[in-house]
Amino acid sequence: DGRIAYLDRDGVINVGKETYVNDVNEVEMLEGAGLAIGRLRRAGFRIVICTNQSPIGRGWWSHETLAEIHDYIQLRLLEEDEDAHLDLILYSPYAPWSGAHARKGNPGMLEAGRQLIEAAESGMKLDDELFMDADDYISSNYDETASVMVGDRSVDMEAAAAFGVRGIKVDGAIGVAGAIEFILTG
Repeated sequence: DGRIAYLDRDGVINVGKETYVNDVNEVEMLEGAGLAIGRLRRAGFRIVICTNQSPIGRGWWSHETLAEIHDYIQLRLLEEDEDAHLDLILYSPYAPWSGAHARKGNPGMLEAGRQLIEAAESGMKLDDELFMDADDYISSNYDETASVMVGDRSVDMEAAAAFGVRGIKVDGAIGVAGAIEFILTG
């Protein structure tokens, strides 16, 4: 039915750190994150991670390091619930002062997630010409109010409001597991 659960990563799925999660050894999963994501999938939601990762843009670490972290997180989620598949992991490598549309509190990652999910479901291959930029983006055929953005920071709620999805702010020490009933009951 087109519902997407856009999830921030740090403070929603794993423990966030002031000094960032810099490698796989620093990943601490939040209790119940895999079970919550599995429940969302079984309820019909697609799962799209939308995470700001400015250490890449600052040159502190690479896209490959981030891919290793994300592979590890997916593995840990699936260990907890075999249905806890992530459909997409989108990240913004831009620094906070860049003003990038793809960085939350802007809606760029959510827009991209919707376009990619719709393209995959219809069998369309997106390229630079078909992928709509912020100025050309027109809402999809789906009612975005059926989707949700879950995050632990105000930038997550700003991105939700800008894209027109329901924003749910969670306690970063509990994450998505603490909001699962609210998400599912609306």
